[in-house]
Amino acid sequence: MKSLTAFYAEFIGTFAMVFCGTAAMAVNETTGDVAHEGVAITWGLIVMVMIYAFGPQSGAHFNPAVTTAFALAKLFPWKKVPVYIITQTTAAVAASVAVKYIIPKSVIIGATIPSIPHDSAFWLEFLLSFFLMVVILHISTGSKEIGPVAGLAVGSVILLEAMFAGPLTNASMNPARSFGPALIGNHWEPMWLYLTAPFVGMALAVLLFKYFVFLKDVG
Repeated sequence: MKSLTAFYAEFIGTFAMVFCGTAAMAVNETTGDVAHEGVAITWGLIVMVMIYAFGPQSGAHFNPAVTTAFALAKLFPWKKVPVYIITQTTAAVAASVAVKYIIPKSVIIGATIPSIPHDSAFWLEFLLSFFLMVVILHISTGSKEIGPVAGLAVGSVILLEAMFAGPLTNASMNPARSFGPALIGNHWEPMWLYLTAPFVGMALAVLLFKYFVFLKDVG
């Protein structure tokens, strides 16, 4: 029953995050009324709220790269990783279906399409993901317990990164978030960087975290 609750939390949390964030982008695309700043604020706020809502049930990952990074850090069991990733990806696809149905005039439906060269976009997404995971590792356990500032801290870093990097890469940091709009809107180029950079960036964050935190603890 606890596992079902965790999967439910991951699905609803990921669905809400992708729906609200990409819907804000779709509304801005079709009406211009949200503006870039509004889109960034929407992403930050929905992540913050969903962490507080579902953190105790699932750890509030909402991101395959975050789930994998927690497993690499030995803060989350590997046996749950595949089901978490499937749940998150399914939720992101469902959210994109909803956005496409509700805002049919949107062509992009919140897809992650870089405005800079693809190699530059890869490294930017790599760094954004690295910074995000550094923050996450230092304020949460990655499993069942969420610190009182976790939602505010993670939501703030996502808002900040979306604010300055959104015009360049749409500041994905999340393979599921990119996959959903790509599948429903048929925007696949350059999906490779959005499916790799978050995993690599967050894995590096885990490596450095384990090394320096371990040295601090044994010292």
